[in-house]
Amino acid sequence: MKNLPKFINQKLFDQAFTHRSYLNESKEKLESNERLEFLGDSILSFVVSDNLFNKYSDFDEGTLTNLRSLLVNTRTLAAVAIELDLGKRLLLSRGEEESRGRENESLLANSFEAFIGALFLDQGINSVKLLIEHVLLSKAEQLVEKKVFKDPKSLLQEHIQARKLNSPLYKVILEEGPAHLKIFTVGVYVGSELLGQGQGKSKQLAEENAAKQALEKA
Repeated sequence: MKNLPKFINQKLFDQAFTHRSYLNESKEKLESNERLEFLGDSILSFVVSDNLFNKYSDFDEGTLTNLRSLLVNTRTLAAVAIELDLGKRLLLSRGEEESRGRENESLLANSFEAFIGALFLDQGINSVKLLIEHVLLSKAEQLVEKKVFKDPKSLLQEHIQARKLNSPLYKVILEEGPAHLKIFTVGVYVGSELLGQGQGKSKQLAEENAAKQALEKA
């Protein structure tokens, strides 16, 4: 599905794809997509939670939380943004263009959330639900069929708790690159023991990769 819903208010549509870096190079008076992203994040969480709660009545709160987390994390939302070709619509600075910002998972995920916020303001919750059901909630069925309910951080937490140890703590070890192209290195610790390290373009991705390595070494 690459044909996005047509907007009544075209300015809202354009704002959903306006990255803050573009504002410094544009002669137009524009607003970035950050406020729409804030709104879209909350709406997305609500719609996904409502759907999972009603569809999977036999799942407990912990399983529903893990399933929702897998659906709304940066990696999944970036994949949806790619399916919708949102990257080509982004308005970016030259610096972001040169650093392949259209392929950046965080920017893609943020643009999808901003689009959800804009769609809500333009057409209301029913249009938002239709879109999310079509592009995102179908993935829940795949996860349930494969019985993949838990993200690496949740699995590591359970593993640590089973050993009756303190909860794992994630710490940023290193930040590299310019502000628009950060690479984070995160370590996951129990006490002073380093269990694993991971890298990513966001702290969330780096933490997930650190948890993966810790589970592989466990």
